[in-house]
Amino acid sequence: MRVLLVWILNAVALWLVTLLLPGVRVDDELSAFIAAIVLGLVNAVIKPVLFILTLPVTVLTLGLFLLVLNGLLFWGVASLLPGFHVDGFWWGVGGALVYSLLTWAFSSLLPQQVRR
Repeated sequence: MRVLLVWILNAVALWLVTLLLPGVRVDDELSAFIAAIVLGLVNAVIKPVLFILTLPVTVLTLGLFLLVLNGLLFWGVASLLPGFHVDGFWWGVGGALVYSLLTWAFSSLLPQQVRR
C-alpha cells in the first residue's frame, strides 16, 4: 500500500515540476505515472552503479558531480519515454533538483512503517 502511495506522490511531484519549470513537460497523467516509475527504477538500479563508477570525480568536486549525474539521469529518462520531455541538460539538472526536493518533502509527510 505504501509503495502505491509513494508512486502516486512521485507522479504528483513530477507534475509539479512541470508547473514550476517550463523546460520540463509531460503530455498526460499516464505519462507522469510511467515517468515516475521509470525514474524510481533508474534511481534504485542505475544510479548506485554510476555513483560507484564516478566516485573519484564526485570526491574531487566535493559532491557537486552528483548534480550532474542526477541531471543526466533525469534527462536520459525523458529521452527514453515518449510522453516526458526535458528541453536540455540544464533543464534536466533543475528538474532533477526540484523533483528530488518535492519527493523528499512528500515522503517526509508519510507515516513511518510499523515494524513487527
